[in-house]
Amino acid sequence: MDAKKVAVIGGGTMGNGIAHVFAMSGIPVNLIETKQEFADRALSTIEKNLDRMVKKEKIDEAKRSETLDSISIFLDVKEGVKDVDLVVEAVPENFEIKKSVWSQVDEAAPDHAILGSNTSSISITKLAALTDRPEKFIGMHFFNPVPVMKLVEIVRGLETNDETYDVVEETAKKLNKAPVPVNDAPGFVSNRVLMPMINEAIFCVGEGVATPENVDEVMKLGMAHPMGPLRLADFIGLDVCLDILNVLYDGFKDPKYRPAPLLVKMVDAGKLGNKTGEGFYKYD
Repeated sequence: MDAKKVAVIGGGTMGNGIAHVFAMSGIPVNLIETKQEFADRALSTIEKNLDRMVKKEKIDEAKRSETLDSISIFLDVKEGVKDVDLVVEAVPENFEIKKSVWSQVDEAAPDHAILGSNTSSISITKLAALTDRPEKFIGMHFFNPVPVMKLVEIVRGLETNDETYDVVEETAKKLNKAPVPVNDAPGFVSNRVLMPMINEAIFCVGEGVATPENVDEVMKLGMAHPMGPLRLADFIGLDVCLDILNVLYDGFKDPKYRPAPLLVKMVDAGKLGNKTGEGFYKYD
């Protein structure tokens, strides 16, 4: 089976990027949001990113128009998934929200459709159990910014079958991505390694060891990281970092994943990074 048409649920930072790469690869996309204003914002972001690509001569105007024409907007989950071969869910990293979405998808999507989640840490097996087709459920974890980053972690749940994996792997390759197989575990590979590093960097700031700027300079100049962990945390979203750390902490019951108190305070204060204009740094 080929994924000839897809639905992307959620038009936020990850969702609009996922819709972008599918549409640019010639695969029609139903982009599903809860409100028209959110859908308009997602399309505006995609347009800006395409305009940037035209300006850099990576694509031409015809490709820009073709990509935008491949995206259809839906404000109802069941309507948006009823005629697709693959569903990619990219809603916030909250199990209850995902549970609500998947109950609707499982009821309305065609029997042959593969169900994929872009979750960055929640168990694929646990999400698959919300549906009547766990063998067709899989993790398809993209990285931000999606149009630029090559990696896609493809996460097998306990019952994910080989056919589902093969289709998703080939689909990722059609998007010009590099699929890497990963088995289901809290945080998978990427966030199981990354989030403790970010968390420890936040502990350093909270304990007065160094400023955010100096922590980031040490990691950039000493470890050759292209971006320091605190700038990266702002880019990801401090609320997302906290959600992932909580999943790791709950999943492993290991105190090494305990979120730094400063991270909890900043999220409580609404200082979430780039998207709110302030995190460990301030943004225009």
